[in-house]
Amino acid sequence: MREYREASREFHPDNTVVYVGPVPVGGQPIAMMVGPCAVESREQLVATAHAVRDAGFPILRGGAYKPRTSPYSFQGMHDQGLELLDEVRREFGLRVVTEVMSESDVDKVAAHADMLQIGSRSMHCQRLLEAIADAGKPILLKRGFHATIAEWLLAAEYILRRGNRQVALCERGIRSFDDEFTRNVLDLTAVQVAKRETHLPVIVDPSQGTGRADLVIPMAKAAIAAGADGLLIEAHPNPAAALSDSAQQIPTSELAHLRTEAELMARAMGRTLASGSGALLV
Repeated sequence: MREYREASREFHPDNTVVYVGPVPVGGQPIAMMVGPCAVESREQLVATAHAVRDAGFPILRGGAYKPRTSPYSFQGMHDQGLELLDEVRREFGLRVVTEVMSESDVDKVAAHADMLQIGSRSMHCQRLLEAIADAGKPILLKRGFHATIAEWLLAAEYILRRGNRQVALCERGIRSFDDEFTRNVLDLTAVQVAKRETHLPVIVDPSQGTGRADLVIPMAKAAIAAGADGLLIEAHPNPAAALSDSAQQIPTSELAHLRTEAELMARAMGRTLASGSGALLV
């Protein structure tokens, strides 16, 4: 028996489907989670939500709280950004995924978002993993940028053993020695390993994984070919003016092209894209 018992297929042989509202993550459709790296203003978020909805994508991603290496970098709009996500979520009928950085913020974020994200820097924070599990919301668990696959799966175990079965794994690239051409190494091997070892759905983030907007769509297609159950993609109305990670955010004007390319690859793999219509709020 694997040490990550409840995550393993020995414990649960059938695939788990996580529902973000009515949107399935882990079934036959591929879930698209698209939006800005950080919430910067209502104008920016509304413009992005328009484009995401028009492209037929059901889930809006966006960071209200942003972990940054430098304390002088833009840290997000915090509570105001969270409230904007909730407003736009209701206005456009989209589901929202956003990051939780602190145990003290779990309940507040859970009240405004449909899916809670554990970021790469927080994957090893065991108390945060337990607190977010107790919120009872679907969880997107990003792989730490220095984490082995086993460490990633054991982080999921902290959540599962608390009784929250709504966990989706997210491969977002690991740090390597070559930072001249890409930000990280997008480990698509990990997608198949995680899907064979566990019953959990696996999402791929080609934006963080490459750090380059021109590589996002090609690697999104590669992720679908590798068996990913969804994509987490950063998009901005004007990436050049973005307050964080401008180099890896694709323009929202490219979302129709992203959809076309993703649909073609999904069809080749015998799959479809999750419908945006399923995300409408009642």
